[in-house]
Amino acid sequence: MSIRNFNADSLTAEVLRRMESTRDPRLKEVMASFVKHLHAFVREVRPTQDEWFKGIEFLTETGHWCKDGRQEFILMSDTLGVSMLVDFINYGKAEGATESTVLGPFFVEGAPELPLGANIAKPGTPGEPLTVSGTVKDLEGKPIAGASLDIWETSGDGFYDVQQKEGTNLRARFRADDHGKFNFKCVLPVSYPVPSDGPVGRMLTATGRHPMRPGHLHTLLSAPGFDRLVTHLFVKGDKYLDSDAVFGVKDSLIVDFKKSPSGEYTAQYDFVLKPS
Repeated sequence: MSIRNFNADSLTAEVLRRMESTRDPRLKEVMASFVKHLHAFVREVRPTQDEWFKGIEFLTETGHWCKDGRQEFILMSDTLGVSMLVDFINYGKAEGATESTVLGPFFVEGAPELPLGANIAKPGTPGEPLTVSGTVKDLEGKPIAGASLDIWETSGDGFYDVQQKEGTNLRARFRADDHGKFNFKCVLPVSYPVPSDGPVGRMLTATGRHPMRPGHLHTLLSAPGFDRLVTHLFVKGDKYLDSDAVFGVKDSLIVDFKKSPSGEYTAQYDFVLKPS
């Protein structure tokens, strides 16, 4: 059997043959599928050498843009719909449970834990004041005492703290009380553009897309015996709900942020976790 002089049809089989001794079965499965689909893509698109090199340059530059406070590969995954597809495959949709959505590139581990009722916005932070309250429950409607809630959002001018590098702001962790209840203060979420000054931004422009996300509040919930939930609370009426740049909007996550007579906004939402 010749192992030389490959052509467009025989090359793929030889690449797969050389990976047959892969010890990890899952790695073998993933790599074999990756090679098959990648080779099929090349056969379908038939890129020129210049186009192929442009693709290499794009991936290289994407890596160079990854740094503290900026994860360009997550941004690329989000804007191509891959993050939402992975999320749905892994979390799915359980009857009665709160739906999940993308984590996004601006989550930071180790946010400060604050007491219920605290304000996660530093004094002088742009944005209209908002109070959020609700309960964390299981599928049977029973409260989950001590459930952990990570909260993060942009300021009223559409930037996360890590983008402005002014220290921790508008992110914190709370613990639901013995009745599963929580409440905290923040600012009203606003629509904002995903970072578009890098290679992913140029990709969006080249494909005729905008970089905007509808206003939302990020939440990450966890509790022993339950699946971790990553989700958003979207602002009802936001003009970008139907064209979210990262495809993350679900009807069940759209919330009415109501303005009180005092001028402050309030929002209420009950999260339902599904068992592990």
